[in-house]
Amino acid sequence: MLLNPKLLDVDLAIEKLGALARPVAECEDVPLAEAVGRVLAEDVVVPIDLPPFDASAMDGYALNVAGLEREGAKRLRVVGRSAAGMPANTSVGQGEAVRIFTGAVLPVGADAVLLQEDAQRQGAWVETTAPIEPGQNVRKRGHDVAAGAVLCSAGHKLGVYDLAWMAACGIAELRARRRIRVAVVSTGDELALPGQPLKPGQIYESNRFALDCLLRQRGAVVADYGCVADDLDAIRDALRKAAAEADVVVASGGVSVGDADFVKSAVEDVGSIEFWRVALKPGKPLAVGRIGGALFFGLPGNPVSTIITYLLFVSPAIDLLEGAKAKPPLTLPAVLGDSVRHSKGRREYMRGTMRERDGALVVRITGDQGSNRLATFANANCLVVIERDAGSLQPGDAVRVIPLPSVPAHPMQVPEQVPE
Repeated sequence: MLLNPKLLDVDLAIEKLGALARPVAECEDVPLAEAVGRVLAEDVVVPIDLPPFDASAMDGYALNVAGLEREGAKRLRVVGRSAAGMPANTSVGQGEAVRIFTGAVLPVGADAVLLQEDAQRQGAWVETTAPIEPGQNVRKRGHDVAAGAVLCSAGHKLGVYDLAWMAACGIAELRARRRIRVAVVSTGDELALPGQPLKPGQIYESNRFALDCLLRQRGAVVADYGCVADDLDAIRDALRKAAAEADVVVASGGVSVGDADFVKSAVEDVGSIEFWRVALKPGKPLAVGRIGGALFFGLPGNPVSTIITYLLFVSPAIDLLEGAKAKPPLTLPAVLGDSVRHSKGRREYMRGTMRERDGALVVRITGDQGSNRLATFANANCLVVIERDAGSLQPGDAVRVIPLPSVPAHPMQVPEQVPE
């Protein structure tokens, strides 16, 4: 099959999206404890040296190496004690030592720490035959980071490890871009809310539920505009209202070419479509544009297509709007454990389960990959990328995989009941 020139290449679509998504201007001060996932609006400069003093890296005895034999027996008089938060009130001279514990301030005059395991204590004296070098078992002041250094730059999306480092530096508050406001709406006469009885021809809606959970999980402020009937005027009014109150409008369904697909036409009436139909499977009918000041995403109605296009386009766009630096998703090399049927023409993102075997990642496809089958996500921990110009693949063929984010599980966690 020839590649369809009418379909926009996925990478080009992502590039176009990057030009559309400009960071919001508003910023706010955020307490450190509430800053996970937030994007810095300005550089974070370290206010102190870390550690703020020369400290012991181990339990043992602080001493001055000068005058000591590097090898052979050494005998030192213990003249004090330095514990974490309780520094010694004495200095260390030649032939002297201070009992010291991990993290404690190194006494004045000391330049090394003798390991507790290498010392023999006898009353006021300590003996050792271990070699000792200057700087041994000492954490120098500013060794982790020096005062005045940039700890994290503007545009950095903060994780737990960043915040732990900032807490260790005494930082209590950060300047971050405000959270992005996202309006979610679905369309379709066939949709019923879970818990309601189904009328003939109806199905239960899952797309808004998935989008709401995914958006809240990544820190967006979500407004649910409900399900709108397949009516051009109603859809137009809902989109106009949503765009007036949000930075991003995400609509699910109604962007294909069917007689009841009104979303694209409604957007063209109240805004603009920047690109439509991408060489992507699932998710070809994706539409991206603007309504007033809001970025618009028209996601396909099939639930798997909705999730895939959210992961590939909506989530990165929110990062960009928050001022985060654009970066491609993490991809890992893997080998197929199954044969895969694929027709040339669109890049396909299949759901898969990956696990390490003999030093390599082996990935298996999670069954029938129909765009309506949410079951394909049940045990999936990755997306398997099959390139646009690739044909069918065989077990052992090389592929790329994108780990799926999972909360609270680690994104690389191997799910239970993965077939061998």
